[in-house]
Amino acid sequence: MKIVFSSTPGQEEKIRELSRYFYTDVFPLYFSDEDIEEFERLEILQTRPDQFDRFSTLGDAFKVITCMQTLISILEAGHIPERYQQMFRRNVQTLTDYGICFPFNYHQFSESRHVHLDYISTYTKAANRLLL
Repeated sequence: MKIVFSSTPGQEEKIRELSRYFYTDVFPLYFSDEDIEEFERLEILQTRPDQFDRFSTLGDAFKVITCMQTLISILEAGHIPERYQQMFRRNVQTLTDYGICFPFNYHQFSESRHVHLDYISTYTKAANRLLL
């Protein structure tokens, strides 16, 4: 008999949080708002309740979280060294294996060189809030 621990609601929320982080902090560094809108339409990095069945164990959920965090770290670095290419591919493949759409290749990010650093995106979080 094998005992398997299921993923927790907290892990599922963490996966949703990391997905939102891609849209608010990572994608605006590389893509225009129109591109990001298209990503939303295509459900890139979006998780539906039925997808959580694919990574329903504690270990699987940790793999998904780790892959997303690794990709964020690589992409936020700015200059992406060639040595991270294999790591990037491996993490993208793991997400794909769990049914999470991330259809980008390494060169889409490595060649863009943060083209939108001076671009203000509607997707980025506000630096402050005005309370009325």
